Amino acid sequence: MTDVFHPAQFTALGRLTGLVLSPDGSHLVAVRQEPDAKGGRYTSALWSIDPEGDREPARLTWSDKGESQPAFRPDGALLFVSARPDRGAGRPAGDGDGEDDEPVLWELPAFGEARVVAGTPGGVSAPLVARDSGTVLVRGARLPGSPNADADRRARRDRADRRLSHILHDGFPIRLWDHELGDVWPRLFAIEGDEPRDLTTGCRQELVDTTVSVSADGSVAALRTRSRQRDGRLGRGVALLEVKSGTLRALTAEDGYGYSAPALSPDGMQVAAIREDHGEYDTPMTYALVVLATDAGPGAAAIEVPLGDVYPTELAWSGDGATLIVSGDLHGRGAVLAVTAGTWAVRTLADDASYSSLCVDHTGQSVYALRSTVGRPPHPVRLSGDGTLVELPAPDPAPALPGTLTDVWVTAPDGQQVRGWLAVPHGASAADPAPVQVWIHGGPFGSTNAWSWRWCPWVAVARGYAVLMPDPALSTGYGPGWIARAWPHRAALVWSDIESLLDDVLTRPELDADRTACLGGSFGGYMTNWVAGHTDRFGAIVTHAGLWALDQQHTTTDAAEWKSGLFGTPADHPDWYAENSPHNFVERISTPMLVIHGNRDYRVPISEALRLWWDLASRFDGEPDALPHRFLQFTDENHWILSPGNAQTWYQTVLDFVDLPVRG
Repeated sequence: MTDVFHPAQFTALGRLTGLVLSPDGSHLVAVRQEPDAKGGRYTSALWSIDPEGDREPARLTWSDKGESQPAFRPDGALLFVSARPDRGAGRPAGDGDGEDDEPVLWELPAFGEARVVAGTPGGVSAPLVARDSGTVLVRGARLPGSPNADADRRARRDRADRRLSHILHDGFPIRLWDHELGDVWPRLFAIEGDEPRDLTTGCRQELVDTTVSVSADGSVAALRTRSRQRDGRLGRGVALLEVKSGTLRALTAEDGYGYSAPALSPDGMQVAAIREDHGEYDTPMTYALVVLATDAGPGAAAIEVPLGDVYPTELAWSGDGATLIVSGDLHGRGAVLAVTAGTWAVRTLADDASYSSLCVDHTGQSVYALRSTVGRPPHPVRLSGDGTLVELPAPDPAPALPGTLTDVWVTAPDGQQVRGWLAVPHGASAADPAPVQVWIHGGPFGSTNAWSWRWCPWVAVARGYAVLMPDPALSTGYGPGWIARAWPHRAALVWSDIESLLDDVLTRPELDADRTACLGGSFGGYMTNWVAGHTDRFGAIVTHAGLWALDQQHTTTDAAEWKSGLFGTPADHPDWYAENSPHNFVERISTPMLVIHGNRDYRVPISEALRLWWDLASRFDGEPDALPHRFLQFTDENHWILSPGNAQTWYQTVLDFVDLPVRG
């Protein structure tokens, strides 16, 4: 095995997770993660990246707690969030309320030492700075009933001292991914002097999972909001917040659409957003880039910007407001588009990779981003207005790959062209063919088009496996028709796409068609569960955070309002549930399965794995010690395996489990 891709070495590699540009374009700062000294968690530090690409990166911050979420003031001072110790902030210490560990807002001036700017009980996050005025907004939270910071601090101390853990819910939802909702109410604060000012005192659940964008003069902000609707449904809209008065006004109506990633133009006159219709049982999901006028009322017509097959994921305005930059999925890779404000003409800057953390200079002529491919971790680059790509020096070199990566295509039974990636280890040949793993991506609205630290195929390739990564029906970046093909989540058609691609690549002499395994997580885990009951062609199956009994998962997930609203109940659609719920086919399973789940996964609750594990174990009629299946349970992880030690265990267990039946 190539050393760098051994699980112990791979999970210890440094990785870039964010990028931010100063208003004048002279400074670029990246967030880099690496394991802490004990290897128990990943911590972040800030690094300076030369926008011109002439100087080597330089580390800016050092602490055991780490620093993250950087944002520049107009004068070049750098704000960031950290829970590192501070002796001069005037906060009470040693009273047992845990406040010393709360993240606060720090400032690193151009010259001098970092200092604490502000904090609030429960901590702050996501600082946002108005480009011209320097107005600073941060996110935080208040306990229900706390009118100010002092009352909130006392209430938190009382809750901790008396070990109070109750939450009195009055509606849905009550969870999000890995944490409870309702114990605190999310807030948006303005940093003014020593005490942050609460701008959203009337909000309860409206700002859960919000995103915020602010005008250049700091007078108005655009927020993604949530609202409860009939039948347990949840509305996701865009609202405008007047920063001076704290007045919140809805910009979108409850029209059946959901909105995300609102980006306010610098002059505050327009909001670009991603609009989705989540669909119904007979109506596929749709998506679009829209622009809303901020002086219009709720329900006013929006400008829809055609993006072709691009599935938009991130939006950013240039400082002068003349250009909107869009990144998203496209044909198994990604794209960066430049949209001219006013005419809304679209041109492509890049379509060769996945781009994230978009940073746009004042004129829109330079776009900085983290560029990533299946074969390359995120690294900083500069895109010029003509599409010229310049790679900037990064803190970590790209690891040498243990194999080759190929774009593969096949014609599915319905005549559609299905594509994917195939990674093959060096040295594989007809004389020594490589065993094959099929990896089914999650979502299902996603694409295998970028580097993944959690599901990195090169760890398996270094072990001697070829890895096939299909983009079957329901994948993004292939236009709305690709989603409609298998709507609503029809497993048989998705599997037909995957199996067609697999059968085609297995004709290659360097691949061993008799030694194969199938792996997947989330929706991919659901598919591997379903596949296990429909074929015995694989030597091993790995299911991570997979759905097992759909009637159960659709009402226990944190997204029950969407799942139940889309699929209904078994009484509503009995044929669909009968054909698509994996638990209906447990009697057919003969392939050894590795079940992986985190106890704190609320998107796919642990009950799915518990029921699957019981169904497998209780139906095994051999000697108890000969059970071929295994259950890898992480008691403190969620939908993702996030700590370095657990990630190493994940990779090692997956590879060892597959090795036994597939490679003997």
